[in-house]
Amino acid sequence: MEYVYAALLLHAAGKEINEENLKAVLEAAGIEVNDARVKALVSALEDVNIDEAISKAAIVPAAAPAATVGATAEVKEEAKEEEEKEEEEEAKEEEAVEGLGALFG
Repeated sequence: MEYVYAALLLHAAGKEINEENLKAVLEAAGIEVNDARVKALVSALEDVNIDEAISKAAIVPAAAPAATVGATAEVKEEAKEEEEKEEEEEAKEEEAVEGLGALFG
């Protein structure tokens, strides 16, 4: 993740995202640099419009809370149903234990 952050920092500073600059940022942050990861990231970002990717990513979280509210209500309902089932099972077990107690007096 720190490699992506370093690339975003370079982009925000208006610097070219290349292996040399990426290594310099990572080393300045005290991170042990993995050359293969640096090369892979630089290669992956060659054809990416970072400004466009950032703007698209900024839109997604705004829609997420609405979906989360519905999911949260659904999860709460499922948890409530599960709790009710457990309570019913416990009551049945208690009844069974009471019945066994009557056998052994």
